[in-house]
Amino acid sequence: MARPAVRVDAVLVQAVIAGALSFAHLHDLAAAAGQAGWKAWAYPISVDLLLVAAWRRLRSGGTRSAAWCWFVVALTASLGANVATAGLLDLGDVPAWLRILVAGWPAVAFLGGTLLVHGSDEPDEEPLQEATPPHPAPSFPALPAKETEPASTSTAPVPPALVALARKVADEHRTRTGSAIDTPTLRARLGVPLPLAEAIAAQLT
Repeated sequence: MARPAVRVDAVLVQAVIAGALSFAHLHDLAAAAGQAGWKAWAYPISVDLLLVAAWRRLRSGGTRSAAWCWFVVALTASLGANVATAGLLDLGDVPAWLRILVAGWPAVAFLGGTLLVHGSDEPDEEPLQEATPPHPAPSFPALPAKETEPASTSTAPVPPALVALARKVADEHRTRTGSAIDTPTLRARLGVPLPLAEAIAAQLT
């Protein structure tokens, strides 16, 4: 059987070329700012790692505000190096403010990476709207013999998607605290009325 031809992914090739050029620009800028030797090579690695950490947090469904913040910071550092080394900056006479930014970058990258890796994994969740009660059944005139009987009430079924979300919240609570989640906490996390929270909690046991 003939072997399939090897396909070259144009997007992957473009990503490799762009990454190599950005890596070189960051190295040249760091070297021009006084970071010689191995330190100049560490700067592009630091920027790329922060970009990857922010992108992974965005893909994992974690706290998106922090992930976007650090993604923009790392992207600005990479893009700034590309523009600065394109002839708009004299690498033989780097201004003092740029030397300060380059020297302070390791602390910024360490802070961002730590917050992204060890930060909260809880997704940004919008409060769930209160479940709409079912439409009441049409009323008919009651028979005289049954006027004193109390009207029966029906309980609205819990949507499966809401039960799945509640189970995820309960598992995260058990992992973080070591104990099962109680109904008031579950109600506060989901933003639902107490009767609906009790119905959901009954299905989690």
